[in-house]
Amino acid sequence: MLLALAQWLAQDVRFFSVFNYITLRTVLAAMTALVISFMVGPAMIRKLTAYKIGQSVRTDGPQTHLVKAGTPTMGGALILTSVAITTLLWGELRNHYVWVALLSTLGFGVVGWVDDYRKVVHRNPKGLSAKVKMFWQSIIALMVGGYLWHTATLPAQTEMIVPFMKLWVLPLGAVAYIAMAYFVIVGTSNAVNLTDGLDGLAIMPTVMVSGALAIFSYVAGNAVFAKYLGIPYIPGAGELAVFCGGISGAGLAFLWFNAYPAEVFMGDVGALALGAALGVVAMIVRQELVLFIMGGVFVVETLSVVIQVASFKMTGKRVFKMAPLHHHYELKGWKETQVVVRFWIITMLLVLLGLATLKLR
Repeated sequence: MLLALAQWLAQDVRFFSVFNYITLRTVLAAMTALVISFMVGPAMIRKLTAYKIGQSVRTDGPQTHLVKAGTPTMGGALILTSVAITTLLWGELRNHYVWVALLSTLGFGVVGWVDDYRKVVHRNPKGLSAKVKMFWQSIIALMVGGYLWHTATLPAQTEMIVPFMKLWVLPLGAVAYIAMAYFVIVGTSNAVNLTDGLDGLAIMPTVMVSGALAIFSYVAGNAVFAKYLGIPYIPGAGELAVFCGGISGAGLAFLWFNAYPAEVFMGDVGALALGAALGVVAMIVRQELVLFIMGGVFVVETLSVVIQVASFKMTGKRVFKMAPLHHHYELKGWKETQVVVRFWIITMLLVLLGLATLKLR
């Protein structure tokens, strides 16, 4: 909206043409989302507290978590609101990638919101059943994959590239592409959700990965940079940098309230949506495998659950003291803040490794 206004004003006042630069609008998007979240956050936390929308805590987990019972949850709605407003203000709304990313994120947010609502308002500890939740996640992911395949006009938009391997490019057919979109989007969504178990643990890696994806988006949408760095050129993908900037800004503001001891939790409404957002952007800019690297903490957290469940079913024994992995380290004696900060450091290193793929090819 503001971009359209700036473009109209630029016809008479040359200064306003600076808003055509994606880099500037990405910074403005991050700042706008940050300000919106800071302004709305305190009031939202008070409302959630007044409505007694509090988090339930597992009794079989670390005993230090029992004090968190009743802490307001569903705070992810604050992030999604900030991201949506920011994207509409600073994004190029004629760009279909912007709408794919935004609508799919909000779609996953709705699924998470219903799940959270049933848990905390209807006092149903199971929320949505796993089958129902997976059904709606699958529908949205398959729709995104199908749309991206149908609208692709260049081979580069549907090819899979291998990090660090300049000449390794795998053309994907319709079935393979849509299947990959399904696993990337749904997998990342649930991985972030599983990681969201400690104060600030999921949101900061999300901020770092979304910041890196903003760089990938900008480069992929610029024909000169894409050719120089040897990555696929995706016309229009640069606008996703604005969307990612909004996620980073909103995420940093949310961390202000979510840092230990948390005043509010993200809930499924935020975790499922943010994970899906990362997956969708990675699919569009053809960096699925790089997302796997940068989101290594999310991957390991998910694998710990899979390994734990498989081991217990097959042998009756547990590999970890508790899954996901962050609880394992808590039960080994690490303080919650130690687990969180160390996982942040690991994510930072993995994000830098992911960014290195831009040149090391």
